[in-house]
This record gives sequence, structure tokens and C-alpha cells, in this order.
Amino acid sequence: MAGREIRSGLTQLFTDLFPGRPRARVRSLAGRRIIAEGLEHSFWKDFYFNAMTATWPAFFGALAAGFIALNLLFACLYWLGADPIANAPKGDFSDLFFFSVETSSTVGYGDMHPQSFYGHAVATFEGFVAIVLIAMMTGLTFARFSRPRARLVFAQHPVIAEHDGQPTLIFRLANARNAFISEATAKLWMLGATISLEGRRFVGFRPLRLLRSENPAFALSWTLFHPIDQDSPLFGIPLDELVAGDSNFVLVISGYDDTSAQIVRSRATFSARDLRPGHEFVDIQSLDENGVRRIDYARIHDTRPIDQTPAIAP
Repeated sequence: MAGREIRSGLTQLFTDLFPGRPRARVRSLAGRRIIAEGLEHSFWKDFYFNAMTATWPAFFGALAAGFIALNLLFACLYWLGADPIANAPKGDFSDLFFFSVETSSTVGYGDMHPQSFYGHAVATFEGFVAIVLIAMMTGLTFARFSRPRARLVFAQHPVIAEHDGQPTLIFRLANARNAFISEATAKLWMLGATISLEGRRFVGFRPLRLLRSENPAFALSWTLFHPIDQDSPLFGIPLDELVAGDSNFVLVISGYDDTSAQIVRSRATFSARDLRPGHEFVDIQSLDENGVRRIDYARIHDTRPIDQTPAIAP
């Protein structure tokens, strides 16, 4: 698996280096494939973005490939000179390559060293290039490791059930870390098509009101409710049409992570086909015989049918 990811990442890397004509790219939204066309893709224009979004195997594979390529280049420059490196047999390319590795990594064992003006000039230039590239590699690696991320588990299937006498779209999530997210807030959007008064079709986001959209100390689980009342974009849509439609729901959670002392965000996307009307979530919290509260994260996705499916169409 790792080898395949490295090959895929490096293939994408080299194709981005030479973008040529615009190419189609596949994007995924709530399990649906969307083909984006007409955009030019350049590795150098989006270098930081590509470095931050590459998989870890592809990222380290690209760093290793760049390190080897750099030292091969400088080995060729040393090879063009007239015995520029002491104790390196003439014509032995491998010794020149390993001398370049020692120079760029600042190891400097001392067995080989520049012995001519040409050798010193190339070594000086290589040292400068190596310092810049090592600083960039270190910065990118640190940036990837230090990115604040919330580790949240979202229930895979939102349910539609009665809540306080009102048909309600219900989401559930849990904090999978042994840490608090302070002042957590939740926002929900519906992505779907609308028809204007002129008969034009537009696809866009519409906000959905949430009950209990704020949590002062999100530590365990959290259940969010969207009442399907007359103010809801879902009101009046028959359940079978809603589930069979092409709408998507985007749930965004943000808050202050007490451990990293940074703002963290997490996003989950659900398609209309993920909805389970006439279901409710299985309770994941319980008390044992000693009165200790337990939470079973393995059941975060579990639902069960209820006796009556709520009607959201008048």
C-alpha cells in the first residue's frame, strides 16, 4: 500500500512539474466523484499546498528523490573538474556522489575534501543550496506535524425522527481524544440546487438552524438537532424524494483545543442517501454497577428503527 501511494504521489508530482495543457481532476464530495476540467495545474504555483496535502509516503518519497537528485547533480559538477576532490579516484563517480552527500548534509568525515579552486567553488555553492533546501524541508515537515487537528468521530448516518414533537434531522459526533475542546460551535449547511424565479438552476449552500449548536466543553459525545419546521429548507420535501435526491449536508465543528492552545476545525459531509428516516441513535453512554459512566465509541454509528417515521411534508 505504501509503495503504491509513493508511486502515485511521485507520478502526480512529476506531471505537475510539467503541466502542459489543462487536465481533468477527480474530486470527491460525500462519496460522489466530480470531474473538474479547464484548470491549469502547476507544482510550483501551489508548492506549499501540494507539500501540505500529499500523503506521508509521497511526501517523504519526494524529499528522498529530491535529495538524491541534488547530490547526483553536484556529483556531475565535481566530475567535470580536474581532480577537484582529494582521495577520490579519478573517474570514480560513486565517490564524488558520496562526497556530495557528506557536503550537503554537513557530515564532513574528512577523508575527502576539495583540493582545487573549482572543487572549493562547487562545494561552496552546494553548501549554500543545501542550507536553503534543508531549511525548507525542515519547515515543511514541522508544518505538517504541527497542524492542529481535531480528532472527531461523526456518525455515518444522520437520522430523521421526532424530537420534542417536531420532525428533526439529527447528527451525532464524539471527541475521540482525552482532551477538551472549549467553546465548540457547530454549523450545518445544505448543498443543493435551487430554481430562481426566472427558471435558472443554481447550486449553492443554504444554512440550516441547529439546536444546541454550542458546547462550552466538548469532551465526550454531542448530538445536534435541526428541526424540520416551516423555516427549514427541508420542509415540504417528501422523505423518499429527499433521500433519493442529490443534496449534501456539510457539518463544521470548530473550537479551542486546550492541549495545543489553538483553534481546531473538523468537517464532515453527508449525502442525502446517508440519511435514515424513521431511525434513532443507539445510546452509547451507560452507568455500570459502580455508578461509573461509560461511553462506547464503537457504537457511535449504530441506529435502530422506530415505530413511526416522521412526516416532513404537509
